[in-house]
Amino acid sequence: MKRSVGSKRKRVIPKTGLPPGSIVYTGEHNVEKVTIEIFDYDEAGLREVRPKNVEECFPFKETPTVTWMNVTGLHDVEVIEKLGVYFGLHPLLMEDIVSTNQRPKYDDFGAHLFIVLRMLHFNEESGEVSTEQVSLVVGENFVISFQEIEADPFEHIRDRLRTGKGRIRSMGADYLAYALIDAVVDYYFVVLEKLGDGIETLGEETVADPTPTTLNTIQSLKRELGFVRRSIWPLREVVGALQRGESSLIHESTGVYLRDVYDHTIQVVETVESYRDMVSGMFDTYLSSVSNRMNEVMKVLTIIATIFIPVTFIAGVYGMNFHFMPELSWPWAYPVVLLIMLAVGLGMVGYFRRKRWL
Repeated sequence: MKRSVGSKRKRVIPKTGLPPGSIVYTGEHNVEKVTIEIFDYDEAGLREVRPKNVEECFPFKETPTVTWMNVTGLHDVEVIEKLGVYFGLHPLLMEDIVSTNQRPKYDDFGAHLFIVLRMLHFNEESGEVSTEQVSLVVGENFVISFQEIEADPFEHIRDRLRTGKGRIRSMGADYLAYALIDAVVDYYFVVLEKLGDGIETLGEETVADPTPTTLNTIQSLKRELGFVRRSIWPLREVVGALQRGESSLIHESTGVYLRDVYDHTIQVVETVESYRDMVSGMFDTYLSSVSNRMNEVMKVLTIIATIFIPVTFIAGVYGMNFHFMPELSWPWAYPVVLLIMLAVGLGMVGYFRRKRWL
């Protein structure tokens, strides 16, 4: 499994000297154009809009219905700033939206909540795990989500809004925020399942035929899991703070669903920890397998050397240049000595077999 450093480490743009709240995009994922899609709904119906500019989003602030605005692309900070100013978002909040190296967190700004999540993506071809930042701004009757790239697991939420399935259109903005968080957490299981398949295959290879490439793969997978752990671990605090109901924007009816997400988050964290333990165990297994293979090689070489020691001794005796060696004048001396050497070798092989050294 390869690891792409570029997908793990965000490009750092110096912000030294800038005042707090300066909106500077620090990510690497750029789309051709910032796109906004709006779902304005209530239990009676749905209106889906794709505005051509950010100003077309402003009228939805005053609607009595629930509005979901999904913004894809963060490199155009002017769009983020206009939305933030009109919806009354705090400057520090807008700064965090475009600073895409944030850890998962939750901030309560009174009139709205700010939630940062890490979205995981698994590349089937390279086996790499990459991440993007997903930010949610939750208000009384709106949710604004900000994504770096177009790939996301929110499509089934769009389908539920369009078809009216479930209770999402009969609930408020807090339930929509729960649904978005739940979609992100559920996708973690998809990524972890693919990592689990790789770990299982690697485990079989480690036992059956470990090579230096196997060791490199183990180290790479260990780094991948460490990266996934850092992306997921703080999410427990975020969901825990939400489900405790400290904000008036989170209704008691939604708390039950948030507790379910919290349970899923704990399960994800435990799965990651289990995988890390398995990979650490693979490293020990690799060392044991290599050591056992080396021992087997040394055992074979030692047995061969041991068999040839008496044979070499006999050959050495008759290789001495003395004139008075009676065996030198015997006509059958040469084949007899060879037979003795063969008998000694076979005798030692039989002895090793009785001792179960072979």
